[in-house]
Amino acid sequence: MDVQFNWWESFFHGVAVDLWVQALSPEHTRQEAAGLARLLQLERGSELLDVPCGAGRVAIELAAKGYSLTGVDQSPEFLSRARESDVEGRVEWAQRDMRDLPWRARFDGAFCVGNSFGYLDDEGNAEFLRAVARTLKPGGRFVLETPMVLENLLQNIEHRNWFQAGNVRLLVLNEYDPRRSRLDIEYTFVSDGRVEIRRGSHRAYTYRQLIELMESAGFTVAPVEEWSQASRVVTFLGTRTSDGK
Repeated sequence: MDVQFNWWESFFHGVAVDLWVQALSPEHTRQEAAGLARLLQLERGSELLDVPCGAGRVAIELAAKGYSLTGVDQSPEFLSRARESDVEGRVEWAQRDMRDLPWRARFDGAFCVGNSFGYLDDEGNAEFLRAVARTLKPGGRFVLETPMVLENLLQNIEHRNWFQAGNVRLLVLNEYDPRRSRLDIEYTFVSDGRVEIRRGSHRAYTYRQLIELMESAGFTVAPVEEWSQASRVVTFLGTRTSDGK
């Protein structure tokens, strides 16, 4: 499968954004935000970073709970949807590459959820984790959620699958390349009689490699729950060390 290395720069617009905005229910978002609040263990008013934030569903929910949120995404269309949904203007939105985080020791906590990790090459993924660490105060917590843990991915991968979200149907074709340790994906979107095909790619890491990446970036790392090979998503909790990079 031929996938451009910078596929994410042009992927998130139009029908792809339509699908992601409709993909999860408000109740799912409420439960997800509540789970993040429990993991981060922060008082209301604490500053949180959501990166990448997509259309802002989790950031807006946490802001409504009394946290101070900053959402970062490189997609102008995602951010436009986020601003429209943030009717009370509670969240600070910023259009940036996920590695371009200029804040230093500002945030009490941060999170990366929703299958948003692993788009980049190895150095890019490491650079992202270092950038997040720099934004956190010493002792600040970072939640990384990803389905791209190799032991789990190879156990659960489905080579062909259909999804429906609102008025958009999506056919996903998965192809794992062991030489690159990447899952290459062909997405066929069907909406209102139109068909669009886009391609993406995610780097898959072993469980241990992900811990090492986070540790190298300046975190001490703990799993959120006991590992199971049946898990489709694995969550790691990193705490920024006092000498974080």
